[in-house]
Amino acid sequence: MKRIALFPGSFDPLTMGHLDTIERGAKLFDELIIGVFVNTTKKSFFTPEEKLAIVKESVQHITNVRVMTQKNELTVNVAEELGAKFLLRGIRSIKDYEYEKEIALMNQHLDHELETVFLLAQPKYSHISSSILKEVWTFNGDIKEYLPEPVYRALEEKRENSEKQ
Repeated sequence: MKRIALFPGSFDPLTMGHLDTIERGAKLFDELIIGVFVNTTKKSFFTPEEKLAIVKESVQHITNVRVMTQKNELTVNVAEELGAKFLLRGIRSIKDYEYEKEIALMNQHLDHELETVFLLAQPKYSHISSSILKEVWTFNGDIKEYLPEPVYRALEEKRENSEKQ
């Protein structure tokens, strides 16, 4: 049986921490599907189409990874449609663990066959989040080392376009 995992997230923006989880997760599964999903509790910098393109460019070097998007469906339903028996999640802290544990238990309730696999963040990425990086970037702080090149380029293009308006 092919081991397929889904890594769902809003990825707004995709960080080096996300990319590290993707690269490590790709070694564990036959296929890893990055699900660029909508998080209704967050205000996005990028449109779903922009995020999809940026994430695809950022992971093109990993042969067993593909990227997809959806807007209005439960993660467990998407996983079932894709044939994914695993969800991949990254954990940076005990706070993340508590949050992710609750989601994993609910997903297990909704689909008994679906397992959640947690990867601990590398220490050099354990203090960053998309939200923190967006805040620092908004006030012109240097976040380049925490972003894959396609993401950084897209953020800078957004800055240039907003300055022209």
